[in-house]
Amino acid sequence: MQALKPSAGDSAARASRQYLTFTVAGEAYAFGIARIREIIEYGRLTPIPLMPAFVRGVINLRGRVLPVIDLAARFGGPPGETTRRSCIVVVEADADADRGGTDLGFVVDTVSEVLEIPLERIEPPPAFGQHIRPDFIEGMARLDERFVVILDEHRVLSIPEMAQLSRLTQGAAA
Repeated sequence: MQALKPSAGDSAARASRQYLTFTVAGEAYAFGIARIREIIEYGRLTPIPLMPAFVRGVINLRGRVLPVIDLAARFGGPPGETTRRSCIVVVEADADADRGGTDLGFVVDTVSEVLEIPLERIEPPPAFGQHIRPDFIEGMARLDERFVVILDEHRVLSIPEMAQLSRLTQGAAA
């Protein structure tokens, strides 16, 4: 029996990836959908003392305590303003190789849409001129006349790095 060759449509599907697009502080960003669990309405958060500014607090999500990260603050800016369109995107974040992932949420101003972006439309991040750390950027997607910053999920939501920043915050307060 002869193996089937992938059709042109099959190779095009493999040459693209799906992203959730959203805004934070007026800028358009994208996050790969593979680790997104759900999108929920922004609700009441319980603040946690002695946490870095980017940790908004925790929520109760169906009986689980879920930390919520403010992406605007995580990117080094002031905490984001919440509006009626603000949402919490629940994702599986990297913890460490031994324990696997853990769920957390991050606050966005608005959720736009899920897009399938062909790999040839993704360019390397620029060496300068961004409002966020360069290592947070996986690439820049060209969408018609605009660009969307594709985030490096592993860096932005690195639990070990955020835990280390938390320890530094607690040490400074002591």
